Amino acid sequence: MLLEKGLEISCPSQRDLPETAAAIIAFARGQGGQKIWLFEGSMGAGKTTLIKEICLRLGVEDTVQSPTFSIVNEYRAEGDEPVYHFDFYRIKEVAEALQIGAEEYFYSGHYCLIEWPSKIEEILPEQYLQVQIEVNEDNSRTILLSTHE
Repeated sequence: MLLEKGLEISCPSQRDLPETAAAIIAFARGQGGQKIWLFEGSMGAGKTTLIKEICLRLGVEDTVQSPTFSIVNEYRAEGDEPVYHFDFYRIKEVAEALQIGAEEYFYSGHYCLIEWPSKIEEILPEQYLQVQIEVNEDNSRTILLSTHE
């Protein structure tokens, strides 16, 4: 279902993740190639699992895992392009994100896949793709995509 500047994707099970990841990438490319992606969802909604599949689709061959303790992981995609994966769950102050150079990553022109972006709202770029993951009663997922400019 198409929404204004958005898309709703149904993901019935983990078997559907490859198709879901491909749809998200296609949507972002169709919106001018947005590379800052904010992943929102409750604990256990599948943010990291979805990011792993997206990275696979981008050509990342590295092991993709949550950067919960390191805050940021760097992977290499096709053409040796960096992909930055952030998890801000553990930070207590925005200053911690600034200390690791988060803004430099955000304005690098490379993919930045950000979990728990609400912890650093005041330093996020104005343009981004929001990926909202909702867990349904049957344990399927609904992914709502929206672009923000």
